[in-house]
Amino acid sequence: MVIIHLAPEVANGQRITRSAAYEIDINNYWDRQMGRLAPALTLRPRPHLARAMLPKDYTRVVFAQRPVTHITSTTFRKETIAWDLKPGPSEVLVRVDWISLDPVMRTWLTDAGSYGGTVQIGEVMRSIGLLGTIVEIGEGSRLRPGDVVSSHRGLGWTEYGVVKEEDVQVIHVLPGTQLLDFLGPLGKAGGVTAYFGMLDVGKIKSGETLVVSAAAGSVGALACQIGKIHGAKVIGIAGTDEKCRWLREELKIDAAINYKSPTFRDEFIDTVGCFDVFFDNVGGEILDFALTRLKPKARIVLCGAISTYNTPEPRGISSYFNLVVQGAKIEGFTVRHYTERFPDALRDLSKWISEGRIIRNFHIVEGLEKAPEAFNMLFTGGNTGKLVVRVSGQYAQL
Repeated sequence: MVIIHLAPEVANGQRITRSAAYEIDINNYWDRQMGRLAPALTLRPRPHLARAMLPKDYTRVVFAQRPVTHITSTTFRKETIAWDLKPGPSEVLVRVDWISLDPVMRTWLTDAGSYGGTVQIGEVMRSIGLLGTIVEIGEGSRLRPGDVVSSHRGLGWTEYGVVKEEDVQVIHVLPGTQLLDFLGPLGKAGGVTAYFGMLDVGKIKSGETLVVSAAAGSVGALACQIGKIHGAKVIGIAGTDEKCRWLREELKIDAAINYKSPTFRDEFIDTVGCFDVFFDNVGGEILDFALTRLKPKARIVLCGAISTYNTPEPRGISSYFNLVVQGAKIEGFTVRHYTERFPDALRDLSKWISEGRIIRNFHIVEGLEKAPEAFNMLFTGGNTGKLVVRVSGQYAQL
């Protein structure tokens, strides 16, 4: 899809049919800088041409072997499939453009699974977030070729896939944002998770002290910034000096501590003292230590436990009695608990992005075949910000 901004004299709702290759719609959008509605032109490839441009085969990545610890070269298998995709009634054929890589996906690879379910051997690896373009529709579908959509089920690590129409959502890019933001600050596993974790579970207030683990990751970086927006003193924990510098210099948080430093615990005590809110993405030893630094009525937000995902027998916490002593609370959550309130999160997050109060940072890996290798970066600290794979489609303007 291509968007072209037009002069304000162009009427809203027109359809131009002079192009043999495209259908062209004109619809208004809100121009924040000019403070008025302005027209935009949407080009959609005509269905018969979209079908003619389909490839003879496509690539997908399937789950091949359950890992004991880290992902290895035998965990996934790339397959090239002769073209066999055709949407049925109320189905759509989607070209996958961008795939989100998120730590929770590691829990899907165990027999026990998680709230996302277990991926079966031979199944296309799923993704918690994905952006694609509809190239063909089945009978009765209300969508159109050229629609850009997101999907959280039915698609995965594949160049193309057929899904039910109800399993995709058409993306409407909000003013001041871009498409890729729907996998990052506007994504279910990114900004939306941080938003509800900080405001609904953590209930952060101005003047409070907030500590965020995995602070340079996709959720952690957003949690830090939401904390600053709400007037908190923010301390981030990360795994390299470079990431700590990025947190201080780019996100402008108050302090950042490298947990790999031999003096980490002393630095934590000197920098933080005790905290009001701990937004935890890591679990394990860092969480256990944090429980010794609680203020009265402190809130622990359990968002993730990335330190345990590759461990067959994770170690439990031992400092939990401090919750009793300080009258503190520890609470886990998942973003699916807040589905009905997603519009509230998207409204506020997009506003903060357009105002420059949220900085987004994407780590982009090129090519579907690189997804398995890139997946491990989430657990080795190889990425800063939101990790995504570009499968096809346009480059992001970052």
